[in-house]
Amino acid sequence: MYLAYNPTLTGGRVIWPESAELATKAGFPGVDVNIRPAMDHGLDATRSTRDSLELRPAVVMDLPVEFRKDDAAFRRDLALLPDAATFASAIGCPRMTTYIMSSSNTPKAELRKIYVERFRACADILARSHVRLGLEFLGPLHIRKAFPYEFIWRMNEMLEFAKECGPNVGLLVDSWHWYHAGATTKDILAAGRDRIVHVQINDSAKLPPEQVRDNERLLPGEGVIDLIGFLGALKETGYNDALSVEVFGRGLKEMPPAEGARLGYQYGSKVLEKAGIA
Repeated sequence: MYLAYNPTLTGGRVIWPESAELATKAGFPGVDVNIRPAMDHGLDATRSTRDSLELRPAVVMDLPVEFRKDDAAFRRDLALLPDAATFASAIGCPRMTTYIMSSSNTPKAELRKIYVERFRACADILARSHVRLGLEFLGPLHIRKAFPYEFIWRMNEMLEFAKECGPNVGLLVDSWHWYHAGATTKDILAAGRDRIVHVQINDSAKLPPEQVRDNERLLPGEGVIDLIGFLGALKETGYNDALSVEVFGRGLKEMPPAEGARLGYQYGSKVLEKAGIA
């Protein structure tokens, strides 16, 4: 396993390709790739950036398909997905992820049926380029209560949903959501290496559920999440890919970008060392 720079460490101010140079300067061996800026940068240029900096592309951030709105918007974006999938594979990053809101204005059974159909269509296209898709479950109570109907928010339920969507569909496991969804190391082991597409790490203060806010996180090792157990379970599954340091809040937007990136690597490295991984 290795650490990867995520743009949240700079409040979203440094993205591809500038993020690659910043990641290297901070010490990260990996970097999350913003798909649209990378495609605009070009395939050859993106490969050159990757190779010259000796960086590992960790994950293609966010599936570039609007699946949350109407069918017309979904079909419009779906037609562009083959090019994005080919690009991801060609830069050596056959992984895409997206999050699924844990509440909506649509009843759960109805929304589930729509999403299964849409993600199956995405998965079929991605599979042609040998790209996997990771779905992120969102655990905090305020997200689950944001809209009238609760949707999938537990890890085990999202795992079953992912399996329905295709053999190349699995989970994006974020330690923040893992903790706030009440998941355990057993859930990680149950998912296994084949269904864990990507991992994000961060930390949380100890707060009652009603006070937790998704945009107020801590750096790895600053809070109460059992990251040692979390990483130990991942290691037991055989997961050996990236750990993207994704931290919203914590004053990172107000820091110079280089400082935010440095702190992300520094705190992430300490946790990996304690877990016996680094």
